[in-house]
Amino acid sequence: MRKNFGAKPITYPQPVFIIATYDEDGVPDAMNAAWGGISEANELSMCISEDHKTTKNVLARRAFTVSMATAQYVAECDYVGIVSGNKTPDKLARCGFTVTKSEFVDAPLIDQLPMAVECRLISYDPESCRMVGEIVNVSADESVLTDGKIDPMKLRPIIFDPMNSAYHVIGEKVGQAFRDGLKLK
Repeated sequence: MRKNFGAKPITYPQPVFIIATYDEDGVPDAMNAAWGGISEANELSMCISEDHKTTKNVLARRAFTVSMATAQYVAECDYVGIVSGNKTPDKLARCGFTVTKSEFVDAPLIDQLPMAVECRLISYDPESCRMVGEIVNVSADESVLTDGKIDPMKLRPIIFDPMNSAYHVIGEKVGQAFRDGLKLK
C-alpha cells in the first residue's frame, strides 16, 4: 500500500549543487541549491529566487559555476546554503573555501570541490525562478578520475533527502547503463 504525501518537491536523488559567482567587487560567493539539473545537451537549469546574492551576481556577471557538493565538505556545503551572502559577504572565506577563476567563464571554481560545470547565463525568469546556463566546460580534479573519466566513488557527491532534511553520499554501482536492459529485449 502506498502513502500519499501530496504535491511536494520531492524526488530522489536530488543532487546538492554549489553555485559560485563573483560579485561586483570580484568577491566570490556561493550558495547551496538542490533544485536543478541538465535540461538540454548543453544546458543546465537551476531554480533559485532573485533575492539571493548569488542570483544578483549571476545577472550582473552573466556567468556561474556549479560544483558537486561532496561528502568530505558536507558541513561547508551546508553552510553556504544556510548563510546569506547578502548578510555575510565573506562566507566562502569563513567556511575555508578558496577559489580559482575559471578559464572559461567569469566565475570562480571552488578549489575544495573537485568537479564543476562552468556556465554562461542564457536566461533568468524571476517569476518561475528558473535560471538557464549554457554549459561551456566541465572540469574535474585528477584526484577524482579513473582511466581519465570522473569516478563517482572517488568524487563522493552527496544528495539531498528533502523528506528527512538529510544529506547522503552516492552509493554502490548496481548496474551498467545502456546494457543491462538489453537482456529484456
